[in-house]
Amino acid sequence: MAPPPVAAAAPGLAAEELSWAGPRTEPIAARRGEVLADESVACLTQALSHLRGIWEEIGIPEEQRLQRTEVVNRHVKDLLERMVVEEESLRERLLKSITLCRRELAALCQELQVAPFQEEEEATILQLEKDLRTRVQVMLKQKHERRQELRTLQERDQELAGLLGQPPYSIGNSEDVPSLADLDHFRRHLAALAAEKEHRQAEFVRLKQQVVLCMEELELEPSTAFEREAMCQDTGTFCLSLNNLAALKDLLQQLEDRKAQKEAVCEELRCRIRMLWDWLQVPPEERNTAPGSRPLGGTEVPEPAEGGRGHSG
Repeated sequence: MAPPPVAAAAPGLAAEELSWAGPRTEPIAARRGEVLADESVACLTQALSHLRGIWEEIGIPEEQRLQRTEVVNRHVKDLLERMVVEEESLRERLLKSITLCRRELAALCQELQVAPFQEEEEATILQLEKDLRTRVQVMLKQKHERRQELRTLQERDQELAGLLGQPPYSIGNSEDVPSLADLDHFRRHLAALAAEKEHRQAEFVRLKQQVVLCMEELELEPSTAFEREAMCQDTGTFCLSLNNLAALKDLLQQLEDRKAQKEAVCEELRCRIRMLWDWLQVPPEERNTAPGSRPLGGTEVPEPAEGGRGHSG
């Protein structure tokens, strides 16, 4: 997204006009101006004298010479008046630009929550206009950069908050320009979320491994939607909310309880088998080759050998 438009220079200001706003050298410039003014007067006087000489040589009557001199005077006067009007228009455009820049700068200072801009004392109109316009450009860039960073932080927050099952971070009105303090708080909040994500992911991986192991020992498959989601989804997509982690802990506890019950049943069956072997007087070498017990998923008791039954009779 492109930055907001910045305050433009006053309409009609050429590059050479803006270059006037450099360090002031009034004494030297004043003397040079006086010299140029004297040269202009001398040039005009010389031209009029030359014209009068031509008119006299031609033989133009005095009355017509006066008329022609008035025409020259009128042309020079019109030219100077147009130049004055143009320069006054330039001054008015500069003053209007200064007013607009001051107004925009005041609004930007309030939006960005920074101190008001301090104008340079005794600055010329041109220098002041340039300073204000430059400052407006700088602050508009800061405004754009803050909003851009806020959008980036909000995207990251949405990702982390969704993964952790938490509400998004609130920073007030999204249309307002965030302050530097707001952005700093937001960054620290995201750092805390990232650390919490790492902690919960490690906890999830640990619980998932234990659940998978228990299910394998119990010869079970995930049966509920939550079990399938927890067992099949990647750690980077599973919602690591506190409720989900608590549910996973409960599932692990249920599986461990079920496993303990199975082990107790198996142990009881082993005891009964040993008692049966003792009653049937099964030799130790036959006992060692017997299956003994199945995995935790089954609890079938092996049948005694036919020879054992005959021996009991």
